[in-house]
Amino acid sequence: MNKNTVWTILGVIGAVVIAWWLVNILFAVLGLIVKLALVAVVAVVVYFSLRAFFRSGAD
Repeated sequence: MNKNTVWTILGVIGAVVIAWWLVNILFAVLGLIVKLALVAVVAVVVYFSLRAFFRSGAD
């Protein structure tokens, strides 16, 4: 094995490690965004449900 082959193998391994790390971060951020969106939707539904419940109870 010559020197260029060793550097190529190390470069490929480094690229895979960095890509794995970046994809991990990307999925964590996307997961957080999806959770926040779901919480917002559920909060709006609960808010309007409670508002309707208390409005009809006051009549």
